[in-house]
This record gives sequence, structure tokens and C-alpha cells, in this order.
Amino acid sequence: MLVLGIETSTTHGGVALVSGAGLISEYTLNVEVTHSERVLPAIERMLLDAGVTLAALDGLAVSIGPGSFTGLRIGLSTAKGLAYATGLPVAAVPTLEAMAWVLPGARLPLCPVLDARKQEVYAAIFRHGPDGLVRLMEDAALAPEALAARIQTATLFLGDALETYGELFRRLLGDRFQLPPLAQRGARAACVAELGRQRLLRGERESIADLVPRYLRASEAELRRQGASPPRRGRASASPEGPGGGA
Repeated sequence: MLVLGIETSTTHGGVALVSGAGLISEYTLNVEVTHSERVLPAIERMLLDAGVTLAALDGLAVSIGPGSFTGLRIGLSTAKGLAYATGLPVAAVPTLEAMAWVLPGARLPLCPVLDARKQEVYAAIFRHGPDGLVRLMEDAALAPEALAARIQTATLFLGDALETYGELFRRLLGDRFQLPPLAQRGARAACVAELGRQRLLRGERESIADLVPRYLRASEAELRRQGASPPRRGRASASPEGPGGGA
């Protein structure tokens, strides 16, 4: 099964091709360029370089969040457009799960953290077991101090929130705060494609009409429209839609 993966939840986005033989091609770019300007050209270039056509694909995989509101919408819109045009099945892959997959075989627990703005992070905790990833904490939007309070053992941190909160985590956690190599701290489309391929092989596919980003909380604009107050720290709230800024 040949699967195209799309990752646009952060500025560290890209596209990848994965088959049963492994990674065929991956295009990654970590710069402040809107994903709408680069996703489709990246897919076109990658397929051309790999000598693969859309007709040869067996499925699509897309990162569904949490992450940048704008980036997630662009990624899902791209996946939906390709699915409608080709009839290919789509697998939805949680962003933090795909990030943890960057470090297969890690002996320590893994904590991917994304900058959620508003002095919060999106985070989850995983460990690698014999049968794959084991989730130790559900995805949540919470203050970095609240996350640190949940870390009881040495844990590998990765994700763009380290740029803002890395020193805070180091101060709060001491030796419990561990870092992988720099090149393995970001989201990768190859991991989205691989996890999506596994889901498709198990028969798990999304209804295109029901495929929406997983934001965990509403944007400021949506809260203003609803006349609601922002969510309290440390609590995750689901939002089916909502505009916002980001990559």
C-alpha cells in the first residue's frame, strides 16, 4: 500500500510517500511560509521526483491536530480535495502521536509539546511498547507548569514549544527534562504517512464530509462570536471548527 502523508500542524511541515518497503520520498520545510503556498507544489514535486502518479496511490494520511488552526485547515482541505478528486481513502492521524513516532524504540516516555499561545501548550505523553505507542496522557491544552507537574520520571521532550518553554521545563524538571537530537524534535510527514498507512491497512478510514481538525480549544475569534470566555488553564475543550492564526 502506497500512502501520501500530509503534515501542516506546525511550521515544520511537509509531505511524504511511504509504502510497505519503507520511506520513498519526503519533503520537509521549517520556515515561516504559509502552507497554502507550498503544500500542493511540494506534493507535485515529490511525486514527480519519485516517478509516482496520483493514480498509483492507495491512500492518503493527514495530521489532524492539535496545532496551528490555519495550518490544520490547509492540510485537511488539501487531503479532502485529493480524496474527492481521486476517490482515495483518508486516514486521520493525531499530530502528537505522529510526533512521538519520530523516536521509535525510545526507552524513556515521550512528551511532544506544541506552542498553543495564550501561555499554554498542546501536549500528550506516550511510551513505546512491543505493539507500538502506548498513550499515557490524553491530548490537552494546559499551562507548561501544569504539564511539568505531571512529569514524574525522565522524559524526552520534543516539539516547537521548546523554543518558548524549554528553559522553564529545564528549571522545573531538572534531570527529568531530556532532549533528543535537534533533527528529531519536529513533526514529520513520513510519520504521519506511516501511521496513516497502518490505520488504512486495519480498515480505518475517515468520512471525508466529517473530517475536521482537532483543535482542543476554540480560537479567540470563535470565542468572541460565541460571547464566551477563554478556557481555563489545564482543561481541554473540543472545537469542531474555528479560525485562527498559525503556519
